[in-house]
Amino acid sequence: MIRVFSLFLPCFYACLMKKSFVLLILLLSVFVGMQGGNSGVAPGDNPAPVVQTVSGKVKGIDQEGSMAFLGIPYAKIERFMPPAPVDSWDTIRVCDHWGPQAMQPTHGRTLSEDEMSEKNCCVLNVWTTDLKARKPVMVWLHGGGFDSGTSAWNPGMALAKKDVVVVSVNHRLNILGFLDLSSCSDKYKYSGNVGMLDVVAALQWVRDNISRFGGNPDNVTIFGESGGGGKVGTLLCMPPAKGLFHKAIILSGTILNVNTKAMSERLGEAVLNQLGIDREHIDRIKEVPYQQLYDAGQRAMAASIGTRKPGTPMMWGFGPTPDGVTLLQQPFQPGFPDISSDVPILIGTTFNELQRLAYQQPMTLEQARTALQPTFGEETDGYIRAFAKAYPDYTPQDLLSIDWLFRPKTIITADHIAQSRKAKTYMYMFTWRSPLTNASQHGHELKFCFNTLHHSKNELPEATAQDLRLADLMSSSWASFAHDGDPNTKDLPKWKPYTAKNGVMMIFDYNCRIRKNPDRRLEEIINRHCFKQLDEFQKNKH
Repeated sequence: MIRVFSLFLPCFYACLMKKSFVLLILLLSVFVGMQGGNSGVAPGDNPAPVVQTVSGKVKGIDQEGSMAFLGIPYAKIERFMPPAPVDSWDTIRVCDHWGPQAMQPTHGRTLSEDEMSEKNCCVLNVWTTDLKARKPVMVWLHGGGFDSGTSAWNPGMALAKKDVVVVSVNHRLNILGFLDLSSCSDKYKYSGNVGMLDVVAALQWVRDNISRFGGNPDNVTIFGESGGGGKVGTLLCMPPAKGLFHKAIILSGTILNVNTKAMSERLGEAVLNQLGIDREHIDRIKEVPYQQLYDAGQRAMAASIGTRKPGTPMMWGFGPTPDGVTLLQQPFQPGFPDISSDVPILIGTTFNELQRLAYQQPMTLEQARTALQPTFGEETDGYIRAFAKAYPDYTPQDLLSIDWLFRPKTIITADHIAQSRKAKTYMYMFTWRSPLTNASQHGHELKFCFNTLHHSKNELPEATAQDLRLADLMSSSWASFAHDGDPNTKDLPKWKPYTAKNGVMMIFDYNCRIRKNPDRRLEEIINRHCFKQLDEFQKNKH
């Protein structure tokens, strides 16, 4: 900057001597413009950076000290067809607000086309602090199952300050993303997985463009929580995604998707039947209004393969289905195919997840035992003994409030992949407890992983110094894993890769520590008693 100013200094002096203030203003504007156009300066000095992508220029904003580019289109979509390359543009696209979320139930709220869209939902967001760097890239996939959600839930500006580039993605969901019409028309042979093919298109966009945002396309980590964790697991099973990412983080994502090709085809045929559309006129389904289509899908599910109830230990319906081409198998059953054997995986859960909590009421051990009987029957005392061994400081309320849904299958998956794959596996458990609920619930870890406690006032009204330190530790660990597949940092205890034998698991809490197979016996009991519906399904596959 000093060098450039020295070049202009004689001109400034001449203008002052001649009192040519108009020319002086012009020179000053040129000087300032030259400084603002320098993409290598810190984001605070450059609140409106412009980047040239393959499709056109995008202009970002300063967002809490990171450069943010929000709502960049990455694909063009036609209903039930795979994503296509996005149309290019000649002007500078201002990317200063969230793009539309995918079509989904809004529970009575009316959203504009800018907020929710069928045709324009394939958008992504980028956060970076240096356009000229070559940093690891972290691609976030939001939760909400395969039915709902938006990337706007988890902004990445603070995580980007951990020496990574953060990308988050919106893509097609529910019936628009996963209606299998392949048995009705070859034209729609991929319709059952187009929602995940959108995510593949987003990863292709990252490959082709992220270097211009300071990211390294050869070092990409995919990560997601809940349904987003399920999407990460699904990508590990997708040949079209191979080579587009290099590491994976699965947060509370191991609910098993049991869709089979026969189930999804039956559901697709039932949807056409509900709409009164025959195979010869199948293209008419493209004109059906979304809400009418969604409602028909719910009726078709009830009439064909059955409707899933919340809390069920498996999912089916409008979600990814193995077809041998776009998806080889369902994830977590118990592992992933060999195509992703070289991808390091970080996997874990929270202490309570989606379990109904019992912390708001006093309870004796005998009362807890009585409440446990319907689930664990004759093994109730064995459950309590195993719990006491795993968590010696437990309360009676803990017995009923601990996660019964994610942790058992996470152990089974981790055991399998640690033994069967080339790459390393790391496991964690998040046990921090909210001051509002006294629990570590599903999704509570996200504000720590993204280091955004200041955006979580409804869950944590006043973050303490311990809270802020834990958020710094977790986000640093996640970023470290994105760098080289190793989540260790200087401020954490030594964290070794997981095996079934060593059971190494990092506990993320105010006192971060390593535990080794603390709850294997407990989780075996939970798995036996809480997954009977899944066991029954596997015996009698549709």
